[in-house]
Amino acid sequence: MNFTPFRIAALTLCLLFSQKMFAVETIPALIPEPVKLEKLAGSFKLNKTTKLIAAPANKEIAELFADMIKAPTGFTLGNTAGGTSTIQLAINKAYNKQIGDEGYTLDVKPTKITVMANKPAGLFYGMQTVMQLLPKEIESAEIIKNKVWSIPCVKITDYPRFGWRGLMLDVSRHYFPKEVVKKYINQLAKYKMNVFHWHLTDDQGWRIEIKSLPKLTEVGAWRASRMGLWWKRDPQGANEAADYGGYYTQNDIKEVVKYAQERFVTVLPEIDVPGHSLAALAAYPDLSCTGGPFKVNVGNTFYGVDDNALCPGNEQSFVFMEKVLGEVAALFPGQYIHIGGDECFKGFWKTCKKCQKRMTDENLKTPEELQSYFIKRMETIVKSKGKKMMGWDEILEGGLAPEATVMSWRGMKGGIEAAKMNHHVIMTPADNCYLDLYQGDPAGEPPTYSMLTLSSCYNFDPIPAEIPDPSFVLGGQGNLWAESVPSYRHAEYMTWPRAFALSEVFWSPKESKNWNNFISRMESHLQRYDVANINYARSVYDAAITPLKDSVNKTFRIALSTEIKKLDIYYTFDNTFPDNFSPKYTDTLSIPKGADHIRVLTYLNNKPIGKMITVSIKDLEKRTED
Repeated sequence: MNFTPFRIAALTLCLLFSQKMFAVETIPALIPEPVKLEKLAGSFKLNKTTKLIAAPANKEIAELFADMIKAPTGFTLGNTAGGTSTIQLAINKAYNKQIGDEGYTLDVKPTKITVMANKPAGLFYGMQTVMQLLPKEIESAEIIKNKVWSIPCVKITDYPRFGWRGLMLDVSRHYFPKEVVKKYINQLAKYKMNVFHWHLTDDQGWRIEIKSLPKLTEVGAWRASRMGLWWKRDPQGANEAADYGGYYTQNDIKEVVKYAQERFVTVLPEIDVPGHSLAALAAYPDLSCTGGPFKVNVGNTFYGVDDNALCPGNEQSFVFMEKVLGEVAALFPGQYIHIGGDECFKGFWKTCKKCQKRMTDENLKTPEELQSYFIKRMETIVKSKGKKMMGWDEILEGGLAPEATVMSWRGMKGGIEAAKMNHHVIMTPADNCYLDLYQGDPAGEPPTYSMLTLSSCYNFDPIPAEIPDPSFVLGGQGNLWAESVPSYRHAEYMTWPRAFALSEVFWSPKESKNWNNFISRMESHLQRYDVANINYARSVYDAAITPLKDSVNKTFRIALSTEIKKLDIYYTFDNTFPDNFSPKYTDTLSIPKGADHIRVLTYLNNKPIGKMITVSIKDLEKRTED
C-alpha cells in the first residue's frame, strides 16, 4: 500500500481522534467520586445470558438490580445455566475495616463483575456504581433495541466519608403524592445518600394521619387554593373552601418506609413544634395561648401577628404531643424523630397566663428558657418511645436538652456550639445546603430568595476547624423547602444537580475534590437524566449579572461571571438579542447613555449553552441598594 504524506497525516489524525474519543468513553463518570478507582483494559458485555449470583440473604438487592436492568434491556438476569458472563454479589468472609459497613469493592473483568462488601448496604451501593458504569440509556423506562450494554473494566474501593448523607423534602407547603415521594427517595439512593428527611407538618399543612387525633388531617391537611408569590397572598376568606392539600395515611407511611428500607434509606420524620404549628392549631385551637379560631395558612404573612405555637403552659399540649409522637414512633423504624424547634415566635407566651404560671413554677427567667423547657419535655417523650430527639439549632436557646442531636441550619455556629458540648451534629447551613434558594441569576430563575450556586454546594465542608472532635459531626444534608415549589417537576429542578454536589461532599474524600472534574461528570449525569425524563437546572451554564457600586461617583458598573470558566459571555445594551457576534465580555462594563436593559448569553465552543438573561438597569440599581 502506498502511504502518501497526505494519507499518513490523515491516518494520524484519525488515530489521535479515536484515541481521544476512546479515552472520553472509558473514563467512568461516577457521582459521588469513589475513594479509589483503577481503570483496566477491556470491558464487560451485559447480555441476556448474563448470570446474577447472590446468596439468599442478598436476594432482594439482586432482584432490585435485575428490575433496574430489565426495563431498558429486556434481559431477565438470574442464575441461568450456560451464561458466558457473571455478576456476583458477595459478603466478605472477614470484615474489611477499610470499607466499613457501607463501603464495597468492585472488580469488573471482561467476563465477571464481583461486588464485595461487609454488609448488604455496601452491596447496594456497589450495584449503584455498576448502574452508573453502564451507558446512559440504562436510565430508560422503555426497551432500547440493538444496544451494546458495555461496562468498562475497573477496580474500585469505595466507602463514605460520613454516615449521615441526607436530603429533606418539605411536603407541608405543597403536598406531594406518595408515588413522587418514592421517586425522590429512589433518586437520592442512586447517589449513595441514606437519609430522607420528611418535613411532615408546618403552618401550611399537617400531612400525617394520627388516628387518635383525626382533626389533624380532617382540618389541618387542607387550605384554600392560592397562586402567586409566597407571603404576598391574601388570607383565606371566612367562607372560602379549603380544598388544597392532602395527607399520608399510616398505610401510605408504611409503604414509603418499606420502599426506602429496600434502598438502605432511613426516613427521618419531622413534627415541627412548638412553632410552625398553625395547621395543628386550626384543628385543635385550645392548644394555643389565644384560643383561636385559626385557619391553615395559605402563604399570607402572619408571623408575629397570628398565634402559631403550641402553648407550653398548657399541659394538654404535652398530652397532644404524647399521642402524636407515640404514633409517629411506631411508624418509623429509624432511631431519630425530628421535633423542629425553629423560628418559634414567643410573643404570645409573654402575655399568656398559663405560660407565665409555668415560668414561675419552673423558675424560668426568659421565653427562651420556656422553649427549652418545652423541648426537654419533648425529649423525654421521644426517649419514652425508644427514639432519639433531633431539632434545628434553635433548640440550643435557653439550654440544650441532655441528649439532643442538633441540625445546624443558621450557618455552622450552632453545630460548632453543640459539638463542643459533646452533642452529635448534622451540618446543613443555609448558605451551602438550602436547595430552595436561587441557583442562578434571579432574572433567569423562578422567584424565591437568596442564593445558593452549584459551586457553593460543592465547596461545602461539613467539618469546620473550630470543632475539636470531628466525630461529633455525623454528616450533612440538603434541604428543599417548598414555599416556592408547587410541583414535583420543580422539586426536581431545584434539587438536581446541586444534590449531585452534596452527595459527593458527604461521600467522597475531601482531598479528591476537583471542580472541573466534577463538572465533566455532572454533564454525563445530566444526559442520563434526559433519558430518564428527570428535570434539572442548567443554571450553572448561565451568566450572573452583578452591579458594582461606585459610591464616589454615585454610579455603578456591571460585572458578568460564570461558574464554569470555559464559557464565553456575550452581551447587548441596545435591546437586541445577543449572540456570538455581539460584544464579548472581558472586563466590567459601563452603562451606555440611554440604555435601559442589559441582555447576556453564554456560549461554549461557539454554541449557545445558557439561558438568555435580561435585566433592566433600574433593577440592577436596586440590587446595589440591597
